[in-house]
Amino acid sequence: MLIASWNVNSIKVRLPQLLNWLAQAKPDVVCLQELKCETELFPFDALGEAGYEAAAYGQKAYNGVAILSRLPIENPVEGFAGEEGQARLIEATINGITVLSCYAPNGQAVGSDKFAYKLRFFEALRRHLDGLGNSGLPLVLAGDFNVAPDERDVWDAAKCAGDIGFHPDEHKALKRLTDWGLVDSFRLHDARPGQFSWWDYRGFGFGKDRGMRIDQLWLSKALERRCKSARIDVEPRKLEKPSDHTPVLCEIE
Repeated sequence: MLIASWNVNSIKVRLPQLLNWLAQAKPDVVCLQELKCETELFPFDALGEAGYEAAAYGQKAYNGVAILSRLPIENPVEGFAGEEGQARLIEATINGITVLSCYAPNGQAVGSDKFAYKLRFFEALRRHLDGLGNSGLPLVLAGDFNVAPDERDVWDAAKCAGDIGFHPDEHKALKRLTDWGLVDSFRLHDARPGQFSWWDYRGFGFGKDRGMRIDQLWLSKALERRCKSARIDVEPRKLEKPSDHTPVLCEIE
């Protein structure tokens, strides 16, 4: 089962690119983030014509998450206790696997109220996982976590140190979350530095390859040995008017 995650940064703007990518990459399951549309405006019909069921949890102009699947989507659940009124998590069962699509807060600025919310969000998400069970549960936590896990995942660790996305408090929060029993699917197969999923629109970030790997597919221990490959597909970021993120993928046996 090929699982992908992509922060599309507006489903309305990016729908043609998404449909083309689905036809080419043929993922079985796709977790989307930053829909920037209300649930009733989500393009269920267009995606259905492309062969995908969808469960979406939207919000006007901001946030929003969805799960697409070529397999039946069972028991979709919108939201969790830590969102504080923002559409940031949707989960469902697909082929016996619990799949969560997550859009973590950006945090805006270190020390701000939004940064404090980001840290609360990670702690609440850990509590949510605790409520689901333990890492013996087949589970994929996919999404834009707005944190680069380590120095390999940023374009310049010295220059990024202490900034949003690469701050010690964020690293502690991410570790606390993943200590539930999650493994980074990408790092199971690729140890190279400089493999990014996001590049800032500002300052020609993509052209200069000044990026960060802030999008991840985290797997429970139950799925670790079943993960046969993982990669980042940079091609969609090369398109005209792209999302600032690009898809990340892993294959589960």
